[in-house]
Amino acid sequence: MSVSELACTYACLILHDDGIAITADKIAALVKAANVQVEGYWPGLFAKLCEKRSVDDLITNVGGGGGGAVAVSAAPAASAAAEAAPKEEEKKEEPKEESDDDMGFSLFD
Repeated sequence: MSVSELACTYACLILHDDGIAITADKIAALVKAANVQVEGYWPGLFAKLCEKRSVDDLITNVGGGGGGAVAVSAAPAASAAAEAAPKEEEKKEEPKEESDDDMGFSLFD
């Protein structure tokens, strides 16, 4: 993500948080007040995006890939399995590691 995109993103979040309508002029004014140089098309692109999509929806769907719903529904099963796992681990004994001396050769022979 470039500095221009990041500056416009923060400007949109500031305007949304203050309850102000998100327009290209207001985004450009905020970016200019922050002394950040952005290309002229970025504020317009972000303003169009915020007109078509709700900022609240964009915030809540951050990182919402295809597997998000599966991970959420599998969480209770995973926590139940995690509780049962320590009991099984206590029963198992770890095998002793064999050293190179026991095999009759070494790496550097």
